[in-house]
Amino acid sequence: MKALVYTGPETLDYRDMPDPAPRSGDHLIRVESVGICGSDMHAYLGHDSRRPAPLILGHEAAGIVTGGPRDGERVTVNPLVTCGRCPACLSGRENLCADRQIISMPPREGAFAQWISMPGENLVTVPDDAPLGKAALAEPLAVSWHAVRLGVEALNAMVERNAIVLGGGAIGLAAALALRAMGINDIKIVEPNDQRRAFLIERCNENAVAQSDGQFAIVVDAVGYAATRAAASALAQPGGVILHIGLGEDTGGLDIRRMTLQEITFIGTYTYTAEDFRQTSAAIFDGRLGPLDWVDTRPLADGAQAFADIRAGRVPNPKIILTPQG
Repeated sequence: MKALVYTGPETLDYRDMPDPAPRSGDHLIRVESVGICGSDMHAYLGHDSRRPAPLILGHEAAGIVTGGPRDGERVTVNPLVTCGRCPACLSGRENLCADRQIISMPPREGAFAQWISMPGENLVTVPDDAPLGKAALAEPLAVSWHAVRLGVEALNAMVERNAIVLGGGAIGLAAALALRAMGINDIKIVEPNDQRRAFLIERCNENAVAQSDGQFAIVVDAVGYAATRAAASALAQPGGVILHIGLGEDTGGLDIRRMTLQEITFIGTYTYTAEDFRQTSAAIFDGRLGPLDWVDTRPLADGAQAFADIRAGRVPNPKIILTPQG
């Protein structure tokens, strides 16, 4: 099969790779659409020791099952493979499984390829009228759906229900969509990139600004740098909630004194539960998350250029989807 292989910092090679060999209980999937994630970019830049070269990256995938009892089924892929037996899994918090694996990290190759193999329980059926390009957005949208669900559940009843999102990439935009779907409509997105901010305003109808002050009940840090954590600490109102999704850098930024004195809740949030993934998929298919027409679609063969364009800040769209079969 053809695959886009990460071979070292800022280097991707489109080449032949062995077809996947399905494990017991796995299904072979012909990948039709796969998104480029921020974590793929971290690996591409050489900043993620969990993703050593050479490796096939990519974990936001949708495609068609080939062979077996589900042959021909259109599916979106939950890339998080868990044990199903530990206390976290048994309590419905599979994202905290100590033995969790995700495709695009060893030992599981990723989905920037024509084929992947996945367990049947990780596949969600896609209706015939839903494009697989949209279905591939289930994974990044589920990340934000999970975070926003936790934030809404933790929200103090006394605070005004408004929100600010730091970062207008796919995860930040997805957070705004999830907030709206869960009943919070007063939302700002802070996006310093002029091209992307204009895109969010004109194409996505979002209230996007270059910077913001004031205070908000929910602050979503979809970037995860010291500077954005410092901003989040200042923007959260007393009794508010900070949702930290971004993984930009490890340390610095939080104003612990203010968070303590003002009883601000900080929630670090990683991936999603299987139920979050199913709920997000359903919200995509029934239109609750909007038209989702803000992606840039390119062939997988042009993937190296897509990464370079993102690196250079030349992509206004919050998401690039790659098509391995085209």
